[in-house]
Amino acid sequence: MKVYFISGIGADHRFFTHVRLPEGFEARYIHWIDPHPKETLPDYAFRLTAQIDPAEPFILIGLSLGGIMAVEIAKRILPVCTILISSIPLSSQLPRVYKLAGALKLGRLIPAGLLKIAAITKHNLTMPGVQNRKIMREVIREGKNRHIRWSLNAVLEWRNDTLPHPLFHLHGTRDEVFPFRRTNPTHVVAKGDHMFIMSSPAIVNQILNDILPPLQKPIPA
Repeated sequence: MKVYFISGIGADHRFFTHVRLPEGFEARYIHWIDPHPKETLPDYAFRLTAQIDPAEPFILIGLSLGGIMAVEIAKRILPVCTILISSIPLSSQLPRVYKLAGALKLGRLIPAGLLKIAAITKHNLTMPGVQNRKIMREVIREGKNRHIRWSLNAVLEWRNDTLPHPLFHLHGTRDEVFPFRRTNPTHVVAKGDHMFIMSSPAIVNQILNDILPPLQKPIPA
C-alpha cells in the first residue's frame, strides 16, 4: 500500500529521512507546488491531490503544515487513514495568538528570511546529531521564500472543524509550534519537541509499526 508523506513549510522528503515503513508499504512524497495569489489552504490542498492515485488504497502522513494539508486532502479523497505528526487536525487547536495574527493579516508582514534564520539557529542549538543538523540547515535554506510566506498566512487564516476518520495523531509534549495542551493526540511522545521525527525516529517508527500493518488488506488467494 502506498503511503504519501507531506512535509512542513518550505520543506521536503528529507525530514522523513529516518522513517522506516513496515513491510508491504511504499513511501511516496507529495511535492509543494507554487501557490496562486490569495489561494486558500483548502484550495491549495485540493491541487495537491493531483499527485495521489485514488484508484488504489493509500495512507496520508503529514508533518506540521503537511498534517494540516493531509486533513484537507482527506476531505476530498478518502485515505485508508490519516496520520498527523507534530500537527493539528482542527483550527480550534491553533494557539490564540495565531488566530489573532491571522485576523490581523500579520502573516503577510513577517519576512521569510527572518523565519529561516530563527529556525536554523534553534535547530543548531537543540537538534541532536551532526547529520540531523546538516539536513535541517539544508532544507530550511533551500525552502522557497514565496512558499514560506504563503504557508504562514494560509495557516493563520485556516478554519476547519472536521476530523478525518480514522485519524492517528503523534504529538510531543514539548512541541513549541502547536502546544501540546491544545491538542488531543492518539499517541503522546514524552518530551518530544516539534521535530521529534528527526531527533527520536525510533519512537515514530515503532508507532507506525503498530498502526500500519493491521490496515494492510490480505491478498485474496
